[in-house]
Amino acid sequence: MTYQLNFSALLPFWPELLAGLWVTIELTVMATLGGIAIGICGAALRSGKPTLLSRLWGIYVELIRNTPFVVQLFFIVFGLPSLGWKLTAGQAALLAMLINLGAYSTEIIRAGIQVTPKGQWEAARVLGLTRMQTFLRVILPPALQRIYPALVSQCIIVMLGSSVVSQVSYEELTFAANLIQSRTFLSFEVYLATTLCYLMLSVLMRQLLLLAGRRFLGNQS
Repeated sequence: MTYQLNFSALLPFWPELLAGLWVTIELTVMATLGGIAIGICGAALRSGKPTLLSRLWGIYVELIRNTPFVVQLFFIVFGLPSLGWKLTAGQAALLAMLINLGAYSTEIIRAGIQVTPKGQWEAARVLGLTRMQTFLRVILPPALQRIYPALVSQCIIVMLGSSVVSQVSYEELTFAANLIQSRTFLSFEVYLATTLCYLMLSVLMRQLLLLAGRRFLGNQS
């Protein structure tokens, strides 16, 4: 039996697929910016002298890095309401992605900070810079240069992982694809189109982030 491809039957559903793609893009942009910001704060905290807060942050990092993203998402969606904290599907999806990327980016950025020569800290101290000024102006920029390709890859992994949030009925790309497939029963065509959308988004995201790295960090990777 020969299977006849029927992509033309998907044409009426392209607006729904593109709407889901746009939701995925919005979610990814917010999670990327917020997750990297969390990672920078966490890396600064974990790179200093051990404190109670840095140890607690370390526990958070290990907890997130050693549990599945889908379990983290389900805990936020189904567990937190038991404590009286109810979130919409979109809020839960964003929070889960922020927490996840924040933990991973903490360790990635911290790795770049740890290889910074101590002489840079000492030179900044001699120049009269505060610890915050030293971190932001002297330590962080070259640290980000060192780990930027790894950070970009992690951001893309989180973007691809956003497909999981369809499990909590958040209407992103995968949710739209599942809905279209249930209406048309064209599984091959629907998921091939969805795969190409994710591939396009991954390539575009990588190029944009690398361009931003060259623009703001002078990174040539």
